[in-house]
Amino acid sequence: MATYQNIFTQVQLRSAPEMGIPLPADSDPRTRATTFNHFMGLLGQAQIGPIYLGWTGLASLMFGFLAIEIIGLNMLASVGWDPIQFVRQLPWLALEPPGPQYGFQFFVPLAEGGWWQLAGFSLTASVLLWWVRTYRRARALGMGTHVAWAFLAAIWLFLVIGFIRPMLMGSWAESVPFGIFPHLDWTAAFSIRYGNLFYNPFHALSIAFLYGSTLLFAMHGATILAVGRYGGEREIEQITDRGTASERAALFWRWTMGFNATMESIHRWAWWFAVLTTLTGGIGILLTGTVVDNWYLWAQQHYYAPAYPDTGVVDPAGIAPDTGAETGSVGQ
Repeated sequence: MATYQNIFTQVQLRSAPEMGIPLPADSDPRTRATTFNHFMGLLGQAQIGPIYLGWTGLASLMFGFLAIEIIGLNMLASVGWDPIQFVRQLPWLALEPPGPQYGFQFFVPLAEGGWWQLAGFSLTASVLLWWVRTYRRARALGMGTHVAWAFLAAIWLFLVIGFIRPMLMGSWAESVPFGIFPHLDWTAAFSIRYGNLFYNPFHALSIAFLYGSTLLFAMHGATILAVGRYGGEREIEQITDRGTASERAALFWRWTMGFNATMESIHRWAWWFAVLTTLTGGIGILLTGTVVDNWYLWAQQHYYAPAYPDTGVVDPAGIAPDTGAETGSVGQ
């Protein structure tokens, strides 16, 4: 394989550490410690530091550490504080939300879901504070805030699953547990309970944007690597010059599919596809159970899914509860 096709960065620069542009007057100072790491340089920039945390970064790390501690210690307690069993069973361990008997009540007893509430609050605070940090750092550097809004799209899905939808449903039990396989089990059960999420059009849009994101990422990454021998990664100089890597890349796509993106538009497409993945996914989850109880029946009613022949099996969700009023059995 040619060196320009290698997955790792082939050339690493070494010079005086780049300390960044001056900070605004009201900013906390950056850390001054810097170093170079060869293995990090294989994947990206070899320089590590300086780091700017500020009060939002520090608070975010503190809340994140608290959330992980609560989740981890509860999982450790569930196996009798046995570290061997903790490591062995870790993928199956969970911290469950409060049961349906508590509804959307706050301050649930710790052993019955209160720890889950504390962990969820801490994790949410950590994520939101990190978003504030991301936004403020972009503004301080004179950048656009595209990264912050893309991050917020992912936070939207996170909040829908863990807080907004349970609030609308009136029960913390509708939320997802903390854990690896328990999280996956919840996802599978959620889809089955509400008539298969594959018939949810917003789920379909989310998957389409997810696959589209991977396609755009692969196309862009492959194109830049393919013209790496001509300096294709130096996009600014490439845009206006003739006979450059940028022009060759554009010609390649025009010749193969009749149309090509620009150095600017491909990033805009990728940004929107990635953002719409979680935006549409969050909408689909939010509508499930609050507006639509069975996505398969909804899809049939709206000619989105075929109506299969009747099997004679009655859907329990469509049976009205028997109150005993007709038979007079109650109280006799």
